[in-house]
Amino acid sequence: MPDRQASIPEIDIRNLIPMQRHAKIFEMVGNLQPGDAFVFINDHDPKPLHYQLEAEHPKQFTWDYLESGPVAWRIKIGRPRA
Repeated sequence: MPDRQASIPEIDIRNLIPMQRHAKIFEMVGNLQPGDAFVFINDHDPKPLHYQLEAEHPKQFTWDYLESGPVAWRIKIGRPRA
């Protein structure tokens, strides 16, 4: 069985201004196909983004912390298979 973890795209959003960060993540979530995922890196815990995604797309994605600070947070967002 191939390692799908190696093929998951990763984006560092720390260099984006805060206003652009949510827009970029929403764009990436919108492009996910069932079974796909991506990892993003942020400079703080993005709980407000998680709440916003869940409010606008309830139960349509997964959210997994891979790293929880103090310097970087790495979160994997995926779209579950139907």
